[in-house]
Parts: sequence; structure tokens; C-alpha cells
Amino acid sequence: MQEDHFKVEDTIDDQDHNFLEEQMFAYNMARTGYHDGRTVALLVRDEQGAIVAGLSGWTWGGMLKIEYLWVREDYRGKGYGRRMLEAAEAEGRARGCRQVALDTHSFQAPDFYPRFGYEVYGVLDDDPVGYKRYYFRKRL
Repeated sequence: MQEDHFKVEDTIDDQDHNFLEEQMFAYNMARTGYHDGRTVALLVRDEQGAIVAGLSGWTWGGMLKIEYLWVREDYRGKGYGRRMLEAAEAEGRARGCRQVALDTHSFQAPDFYPRFGYEVYGVLDDDPVGYKRYYFRKRL
């Protein structure tokens, strides 16, 4: 019997990460028949071109998944988060999505999303230890 050759690493280069992601996506497409996966990204830049807010995620199989929504501290409270969320939802609808899902930690923005119709469908305690991760969804 051949011994497995692997080692645990604390970094992965972009090429290897992309390879794994592509393999999972190919498997998922083959199993479900959905071949419509696309990235969603919105970026807000200041006059110097620096990113001050952004949202990234994907659509696939009638689902919009928001992975990251971030607004630089000095831009918070000015509606950027709301407008990016609304724009991503509009794009999801245009792509035929029926729902959107995202998650956030208790120290991030769990009070933000319910204001826009998101409902908690799960909570994971101690992620990280002493905090919670909230899983939200919204029907489009």
C-alpha cells in the first residue's frame, strides 16, 4: 500500500487555491446540472483609487452567496453597505436567483442585515471562541 504524501501548510498559493475551487465547481456542476456560476463584485474607490468599500460573492443555481461585504471605517454610516447589498440583490434577481445567503460574526454586523429583510437560519457558537457566527438568508 502506498503511503499518502501530504503536509499541513498554513498558506496556499493562488494557483493551487484556484485549482481546488475549479475542481469543486466542476464536481458541483456535474452533480447538479447547473452550469451558471458567476462571480459578483462591487468596489467603491476613493479619488486615489484605493478601495474604501466592497462586496464579493457569486451566483449559481438560483442562489446569490455574499462572501464579503466591507466598508472602511470612515465610510461607514453613509449608506455604502446598503447600496452595495441592494445592487448585489438586483444583480442576483437579474441572474434568476431566488434567494441570497451570507454570514457574519457577532462582532461584525448581525444587526445590519435584518433591517433589509434578512432572517437568521442558523447560529454557530464559539466561532471564534467566545463569539457567534450568524447565517442569514433572504428570499428574492
